Amino acid sequence: MNPLLVRAPLFAIGVLVTPAITVSWIGDAEERLEEAEASPEEAEVAIASASDEGYCNANLKKVLRRVLQSCGLLSSGDVRGCQPLEAKNVATMQGDDFNALFLPLEERAGIIQFDKEDSALDAGDEQMLAQVFADQRGASYFFVVARSSPEGSEQFNRELSEKRGKAVLSYLQATFPDPDLEKEVGLLWLGEEYAQLHEDFCTWTRSGEECTPADLNRSAFVAWIDCQL
Repeated sequence: MNPLLVRAPLFAIGVLVTPAITVSWIGDAEERLEEAEASPEEAEVAIASASDEGYCNANLKKVLRRVLQSCGLLSSGDVRGCQPLEAKNVATMQGDDFNALFLPLEERAGIIQFDKEDSALDAGDEQMLAQVFADQRGASYFFVVARSSPEGSEQFNRELSEKRGKAVLSYLQATFPDPDLEKEVGLLWLGEEYAQLHEDFCTWTRSGEECTPADLNRSAFVAWIDCQL
């Protein structure tokens, strides 16, 4: 029998079957992607590293990833920071829910309290910041979340919280000669508009003595975060 007559039907079958298999693979991949987006927590569990700390839940990883992408770290390696309106979009959650993400970090975080309408670090602020930053424990990202209390105008407090966040960064740059520093520090400045701290945070390590809500929110929250993304 002519070999060409034998191969021709097989070739025809291959031409018909291969696209069908490819379509099937694409369909399966789309279904897996839809399932992952529909159940982000399950997706996070599936890819979580064994080295992840217990506080690295799906929501914190989502916020961390968005901060790294939107605030300059992953895209360029430059620390740019996020302003209040951007921060709301990055977090995509209510302020209390955003603050709750950081509750498990109480034992390794610090709250730097500034004087009213001031953005300068005093000796106590610097000492506490140095202690928190030195306690890296293998973590990859250092978060600085600066705030203002509601006195004064909204615009003034936006600018004030930005100055507070950048004061923390400037101190770290001057004190710790780390070539990777600008790839590790994530800045958010929230002004008075988003995620104000409540009095439960008075039990945390702080550089100030007074702890009214106003005192607590003239601040910069600082902490290393160790999440496998």
